[in-house]
Amino acid sequence: MNTARLRRAACVAAMAVGLSVPGLAQAEMESREFRVVGTWGFLDHWKEREGPFWKERMPKATGGKLTANAKSQTELGLSGFEIMRLLKLGVFDAVHGVTTYVAQDSPAIEGADLAGVIQNLSDYRKANEAYRPILAREFEEKYGAKLLMIYAWPSQQLFCNLGDKNAKPTLKDLAGKKIRTYSTTLGDFIEGIGGSAVTIAFAEVVPALQKGVADCGITGVLPAYNAKWWQVVSHNIRVRLGYASSFLAMNMDVWNSLDAETKSFFENELPKLEEEMWAATEKNNQRGLDCNASGPCDLGKPGGMTPVEPTAEDKALLEKVSREFVLKRWAKRCGTQKCVDEWNNTIGKIAGIKASL
Repeated sequence: MNTARLRRAACVAAMAVGLSVPGLAQAEMESREFRVVGTWGFLDHWKEREGPFWKERMPKATGGKLTANAKSQTELGLSGFEIMRLLKLGVFDAVHGVTTYVAQDSPAIEGADLAGVIQNLSDYRKANEAYRPILAREFEEKYGAKLLMIYAWPSQQLFCNLGDKNAKPTLKDLAGKKIRTYSTTLGDFIEGIGGSAVTIAFAEVVPALQKGVADCGITGVLPAYNAKWWQVVSHNIRVRLGYASSFLAMNMDVWNSLDAETKSFFENELPKLEEEMWAATEKNNQRGLDCNASGPCDLGKPGGMTPVEPTAEDKALLEKVSREFVLKRWAKRCGTQKCVDEWNNTIGKIAGIKASL
């Protein structure tokens, strides 16, 4: 994002939360209102966990000493790609976001969620926990932020509008298709299978699929249902491409200004919220798979997509693309042996795969 666009985004966000300038307010230490941006307002993490924590749980637990002006990215008209730069500017005190959305200034951050490398949530959580110290360092050095929480979304899969619902497409059949992505690493995967990557903000995907701007899109299985992708796609191709590694971060100047009691509150309560996030992701993974297809669905009408499980050939292609495109290109972006070694000694060790320059 260029400087002019970032300044415009800062002004819009500042006005939305009632600020006049993008700077840190001189708040009293005993009583504080935090300016917070969450993820997407129509998805469950914001509605059931992020928003309630800031608006209800925190004020109640602190007797009203700590409050928040907390709004979702959707309410603020943000795409999610700009939030860490806005946090660094001081427009917000704390932000929730997706690691690959904010990795423009740090390929090491992108390493938390490389496409197709890990195929199950249990290993994914272990990998992100092992990588937490690297993420914490990068957030501090690149964005002047303190990493407070890591969590995930249901598995990121392919959703395609292919016309014939009886078709059973393979990954090879997606060659030449325009596929919505939201990160560089997913773009590497798409190019690896012969598709064309199209970067589209989440809130804009449904009209893009309707208008043929994209043939397919990648997102989490429950977010796809909640955002009504089932109205514009025919197939859910169930190749696991990651779990959208996500975070909560606070401006470091804000964190350093907090009194010991306030820091202690966050250090005690946020691990509980993080645990709730992971538990919800595990539960919602199956809910999303069921709701997108024929059900059962406790959220409403089943989406009626045709589910397509990956064949042995698909799995072999996924592994090949992950090694020869995803990891190889990421290592080049990362650029140093130290960066690659840190990944290999954490996520790579858990995934059983190595990156190399």
